[in-house]
Amino acid sequence: MTATPSDLLSRALDASGEPPLRPLPPVVAELLRSLDASPRLAAHLRAVHDVAVELVDWVRDHHPALAVDRDGVLFGAATHDVGKTLHPDELAGPGSAHEEAGRDLLLSHGFPPALARYAATHAGWDDPAVTVEELLVSTADKVWKDKRVPDLEDRLVKALSAASGREPWEEYLALDDLLTRLGSDAGRRLAFQAQFPVHG
Repeated sequence: MTATPSDLLSRALDASGEPPLRPLPPVVAELLRSLDASPRLAAHLRAVHDVAVELVDWVRDHHPALAVDRDGVLFGAATHDVGKTLHPDELAGPGSAHEEAGRDLLLSHGFPPALARYAATHAGWDDPAVTVEELLVSTADKVWKDKRVPDLEDRLVKALSAASGREPWEEYLALDDLLTRLGSDAGRRLAFQAQFPVHG
């Protein structure tokens, strides 16, 4: 028996995965179901969200003086590509139309601007006004597949160094260890995502 699009979406949202992936926040899973989101998109959002949990908890543990909106980072990671429900061609190819569309979609569903912004800013880490939360979402969106972006990491290192008072090189070494560890599971996360079709 062939799985229906709804079955595939449920599997992408609920299967444990290998490595086991944390579930998305319930409000995000409900939104994705209501939008009949692509199973591949749901799997991708779970992988990025899972890495974001590791990143934001590491920051909390290693930089307790740095106030970080954990829930905001996790929501941002879980919804950063939600605009691809409106621009499905960007699921399998390049494009940035999903960024503004995602923010507007979240706003239209009643989410506050402070949370909806991540959909529009996850590729804009070079903006001078970028927050540490936005840097964490952007970093999760890269390192889930073991992609390292020096400019992005430099911005995050500067923010961590400013908060801790430690030298940037010290912060870089600590962050590099974490990102290397997170990147080591990229193959399994990519395999999980690849199990699900772009179109239901």
